[in-house]
Amino acid sequence: MNDETTPTAAPTPHHHSGPLDLDAVEARRVRLVLAAIVLPLVAATLIGLIVLWPGGSSLVGSQSFTAEGATLESATITSLDSSACADATDALVGVSNDALLADAVCAEITSGDGAGLIMPVHIPAESLTAADVGDHLQVMYTPAALASGTPYVFVDYARQVPVAALAVVYLVLVVAVAGRKGALSVLGLLLATAVLLGFMIPALLDGASPMWVTLVGASAMMLLAVYVAHGISVRTTTALLGTFAGVVITVLLSLWGVGAANLTGATEETALTLTAMVGGINLQALLTCGMVVAALGVLNDVTITQASAVWELHAANPALGRARLFTGGMRIGRDHIASTVYTLAFAYAGTALPLILSASLIDRSFAATLLSGEIAEEVVRTLVSSIGLVLAIPATTAIAAALCRTGEPTGR
Repeated sequence: MNDETTPTAAPTPHHHSGPLDLDAVEARRVRLVLAAIVLPLVAATLIGLIVLWPGGSSLVGSQSFTAEGATLESATITSLDSSACADATDALVGVSNDALLADAVCAEITSGDGAGLIMPVHIPAESLTAADVGDHLQVMYTPAALASGTPYVFVDYARQVPVAALAVVYLVLVVAVAGRKGALSVLGLLLATAVLLGFMIPALLDGASPMWVTLVGASAMMLLAVYVAHGISVRTTTALLGTFAGVVITVLLSLWGVGAANLTGATEETALTLTAMVGGINLQALLTCGMVVAALGVLNDVTITQASAVWELHAANPALGRARLFTGGMRIGRDHIASTVYTLAFAYAGTALPLILSASLIDRSFAATLLSGEIAEEVVRTLVSSIGLVLAIPATTAIAAALCRTGEPTGR
């Protein structure tokens, strides 16, 4: 672990990863204490990954995307008026009832046996509003759909180019503004995502305990993301312990909140579909898992900043007692709390906006709407995550203050 003992003539400015002004004795003591705490956590995480690692029976990819005999192809819209490809439609006369042509566009098929043909492609009304000439589509070629007017049916828009462009712009800007630190942060994000996709999702579908999968997965994600992005140091390890404390608090609160509020997790069509496809899956447990994962990013951000604040206060005045370090750190932490109060609330309100609008159409009281199953899930999710964030700040501050050797100046 980096000892962070670089001496300075004056206190360093507040930031996330600068050197701490600790003498060799204090730095060694802090490193030993942190190692004694963190190494068992790392070992427990590795053991959890081994025990819970999904076997070959995982259901990932077990459901076929296309019906038998159907194939996925690509197409490009040439006209929004299906009459522009009347020749192709007329060729189907006698074998079709034109049922799908009401919401069809003309598109040039660019893959498969029909490549080069301009055919009518059915697009559902809710997706048709976004269609424009030149848009690239994913379509399903289904010979059995010929009787409905066209063998090509819309699957989705092809979004590879705009999404890839945004990803490149994001990566370039992060590296340009944050330099090596930004690049490492992106790498940490990719590694954490790999844990989510490679371990947590397969393990949940494999029938493992959702709560244990979440705890082990969240631990692995934080270890990778924090240490890769910020380096192995006293400061980041202190923040990591605060993050673990916040995760434990969030888990306990989510378990209580979901049970006490009788939330089922079965308020969305996708959740109901999941129960039909995966026997024995516990939607309530999945709901609590989602609450924990949703809070990880912001939770880590506030603990990193809070740990830095306490260590900077200690570096500025090593004679400060632990009580004064804690109160000084909490004065800074109150600003973090003030911002996190609305950060998650706005984030969840934005993602659930269609749900909120739909619920608002129903003639019932505001309280009844707010406490309905769909909205109550978002309310409890926001409250649980926010409480976990708020409590993680004093927990991180207390851990950092406890690790500081105080009461006498350190050697310079």
